[in-house]
Amino acid sequence: MSSATARFGVLASRVRFEEKSILATLDKRGIVCEQIDPRSLSVRAGTAWDGPGTVLNREVGHYRALYAASALESVGVTVLNSAAATAVCGDKWQTSAALVAEGLPTPDTGLALTPDAALAALEEIGYPAVVKPLVGSWGRLVTRVTDPAMASAVLEHLAALPSPQSHIVYVQREVPKADRDIRVLVVDGRAVGATYRSSKEWRTNVARGAVSERCPLDPDLTTLAVAAAGKLGARIAGVDLLQDPDGRLTVLEVNDRVEFRGLQETHGTDIDVAGAIVDLLIKETRA
Repeated sequence: MSSATARFGVLASRVRFEEKSILATLDKRGIVCEQIDPRSLSVRAGTAWDGPGTVLNREVGHYRALYAASALESVGVTVLNSAAATAVCGDKWQTSAALVAEGLPTPDTGLALTPDAALAALEEIGYPAVVKPLVGSWGRLVTRVTDPAMASAVLEHLAALPSPQSHIVYVQREVPKADRDIRVLVVDGRAVGATYRSSKEWRTNVARGAVSERCPLDPDLTTLAVAAAGKLGARIAGVDLLQDPDGRLTVLEVNDRVEFRGLQETHGTDIDVAGAIVDLLIKETRA
């Protein structure tokens, strides 16, 4: 199947900068593409699928993205990223556990199955620490705790939330760092570009106002980011790294449906993230 006649799908309920860039790149290359809104998607197990054979998963919500990928794969669709990669990368505990299992450097992390048990986990890990929801983006509901009294107040709030998932507590030792982290965009085993993300507060999410600036792709940075994405099965990933005062790098997260507007705008025409993603879609269809 040639790229000119291939049928691709982009799964997205919201069309943001990233989705617009990808759809525009597909259109410029004369590639037939269907935007699939997961809110209207239904798949019947064991039946034929008459939609695109290759689908790029850009759905914002983790669970909808995960089950959409699983459903599409069950009827023979190639989904990027795969349901397996989405399951691991979209869950902070599964990400941390996988990184540790693969021997990759990552902050000391614990999981407590109740808020009460989380106090013991925090004592073992040490302060300052960070309490995070298992699933979520943009730094929402992420709390830095500096001592047991502060931790108790935060955990008391979590215990009062109605969702059972909120009572499972992910805790992580805070890594001493400059007021910035590093985002590396990896596509098909290659680092496309990287940015420093700086903020006046301790969270460095661009969605919370962090500022991006170019970061050189040195060998250590590239090797670690590519390894992290590869070990977690993510063909397209935004790998978030921290660097301590001694220069040691650790992997914080591997984002499977990565937002890349800040990185693309920082690098301008020197890199083409959407183009790299489309190249991978074409490669997968020809395979």
